[in-house]
Formats: sequence, structure tokens, C-alpha cells
Amino acid sequence: MRVGIIGGGIGGLSTAVGLQRAGIDVAVFERSDAPRVSGSGLSVFGNGIAALDAIGLGDRFRDVTRGPAAGLRGGQRRPDGRWLTLVPVEDAGELRIVHRRVLHDLLLGALEPGTVRWDAPARVVGDGGTVEVGGTGAANGVTERFDVVVAADGLRSAVRASWPGDPGIRYSGYSAWRGVTREPVDLLGGAGETWGRGLRFGIAPLPDDCVYWFAVATMPRDEAVADEFARVEELFGGWHEPIPALLAATDPAEVFRLPIEDLAGPAPTFRRGRVVLLGDAAHAMTPDLGQGGGQALEDAATLAALLAPIAGRDRAADAGGSDARTADAGTVDAGTADARGVDAGTVDARGSDAIDAGLAAYDRLRRRRTQPIARRARLVGAVGQARTPWRAALRDAVLRATPASAMARQMDSLQHWAPPVP
Repeated sequence: MRVGIIGGGIGGLSTAVGLQRAGIDVAVFERSDAPRVSGSGLSVFGNGIAALDAIGLGDRFRDVTRGPAAGLRGGQRRPDGRWLTLVPVEDAGELRIVHRRVLHDLLLGALEPGTVRWDAPARVVGDGGTVEVGGTGAANGVTERFDVVVAADGLRSAVRASWPGDPGIRYSGYSAWRGVTREPVDLLGGAGETWGRGLRFGIAPLPDDCVYWFAVATMPRDEAVADEFARVEELFGGWHEPIPALLAATDPAEVFRLPIEDLAGPAPTFRRGRVVLLGDAAHAMTPDLGQGGGQALEDAATLAALLAPIAGRDRAADAGGSDARTADAGTVDAGTADARGVDAGTVDARGSDAIDAGLAAYDRLRRRRTQPIARRARLVGAVGQARTPWRAALRDAVLRATPASAMARQMDSLQHWAPPVP
């Protein structure tokens, strides 16, 4: 079996790792000419770590990360530093904060050499029993045949946009600045988020004792800001410590603003024929639950678990000398200077039916899992960004009245996940 993956982000790479571990031939097509990863942090909760375990990278991930320090407090605070709700981080389940680059490098390092085709834009132009993916912008592209194509091409997925019922993209109404300190900063025993009126600030320690932070403001999507870092200091510089210390320890040139966007509604399907959507292409959500990366990792582990038994039967048939491998496979035309023509390792009729069943199960399982989480993330963001005095006061009162145990249970409920057993 051969699988083509469009997109070399966390979702695409983790899918490739899981599939290769199952003995599946994989090619990843990435339009950029080299790895490019934003300099920010990523929250990986217990469910994401379980997905990394499933693709064989959990222990290596734990080796390059660490959990929050014992006794560190989390929850929500007011801008003056008073806690609205307090949850000891050890009660929040397994949580690791990792620099995106570290996770990206870990995934790349787990792949066989040559798996990722850099500077290789690709697009899907068919979705039936035979899938054709055409390259763009290259005079000497190649055509490759695959049994399955995975579209992990992000929020602005060209694949999803070409399907009927694409919900499109929605601006949440708020944008986020993100930064990482150049040096360790004393967090004074507290992390988590601080909520103001239409403003939020989040703090997350990294393994090297530097700190990843984000600052969120309700604002027009394309508002012109002459100096992004100066705006952050203007909005948050007067908030409680260690926020001013974090800003002082950050290189202004490394701070960037990102409009927070998600899908405008649930995608009606994650699958058309032999093409599946994965990660943000399937279920882009706001970062308000810290689950975007974790859900992409779950997608990858789920797809690998569903396709692995088919690949096992395929290898067994090869070992037995079977030549009944006649089903149609997908076609990929990748815009790359590597002008090789490669045929897919097609599967027999039984395997073809099994692939279709596996992709149908992936679609069903992942829509059922991710779409409620996306709705919940959107709700949390709307509550957190309350702007009017009475709404912010009501929000704060509800938070103060909510037991820490209830908050911990809510967080824990997201983390109970295991890959399917086909």
C-alpha cells in the first residue's frame, strides 16, 4: 500500500510516522523548500501524548519535554493577579508544553530519508476510486499513484475548499500575539491565563525554563498596527507580575500577531473516495482548549491504526507470492524536480474494500470526536473575550463559584482517548 500526504506540518508528519511504522510506503509533499516552523509553544495534553505513544514516539517525546514543575498553580486570574479559579497543574492530567520546532524535528527525525519531498506543491484533482493529484508550478513534475491521499494542508486547505459543503473560514473576532522569552523568568509559582475585558494573557513554561506566552485581544482582523510589540506592552504591561517581566525578557522582533480563525461550521465529511482530510484541514479550531495539535495527532494515530491491518495482509500476500493486486490506485502529480514515475503498490479487491471501510471509519470516528471539541473551544473563546463590564463580571463570578475539582474534570474529559482497535 502507498499513501501520499499533502502537507508537512505536525499532522502530515505524524501521519507519515504512524503509517511507516505499519509498513506502509509513504510520500509527503511539502510546498516549502525547507522546514519552516513558527517560534511558539504548543500544548500537548494526555490525549496527544497517547497518540504519540500509538505511533511509537511517546517515550522520545517525554525525553525532550517535561511536565510542569510540582506545585505550579494554574487556572484563571484577573489583571490585578487575584485568582478567579485555581487548579494545581498536577490535577490537570498529563500536560507537556513543547516548542513547535522541537516536535517538528522529532517527527522529521523518525521518518525514513527521502520521505518528505520539499519544494513539491501538490493538489488533488480527483476523488473517485482513482485519485489524481496534480503538481503546480513545476515544468518537470511527476505522476505517482497512491492507494490513499491524505490532505493535511492546513486551515486554508485547497482540497477541502474544492469539496461540496466546505464551511469556509471564520474570523473569531480576536487575534493573538505569541512570544518566547530569551531567558528563564521566575513565574512566581503561577501559570495559566489572565482574563480581562476583551483581553487575555497566557503563560506556559518550556523545558529549558524559558516561557512561551500569548496575548489575545478583541480587534478587527486586519487592523493596522505600526509596532506590534508596543501594542502588547500598551495593553498588558500594567498587568500583574510576571507579565511585565515576560515582556521584558522577549525579543520584540520575535513577536508576531496571528488572527484566530477556525472553520465557520463543521465539515460534512472528512472523506471523499480515497482522499481524507486531516488536522486543521478537517477541523480547524480556535486554540482556546489547547487541542489543535492534539487532535491532529489523534487523527494520525487513528488513520494508522485503521490502515495497519490492511498493510499487514498486503505484506503477507506478497510473502505468499500473490499476484492478485489489480485494484486502481490514486495518482499524484507532484511539482518537484525529482522526475521519477512511480506506480502505487496497489492492493487486491479484498484490500481495496478494506481500505474503503477503514477510511469510512476514520471519517465517522474523527468527526464525532473533533467537532464537539471545536464547538467547545469556540465557546470558551467567546466567554474569555467578554468585553462589556457586566458580562466580564458575570464570567468572573461564575469562575469563582466553580470548584477546582469541576475544572479539573472538564480538562480530564478531553484527555481520555485511545486509538481504535480495528
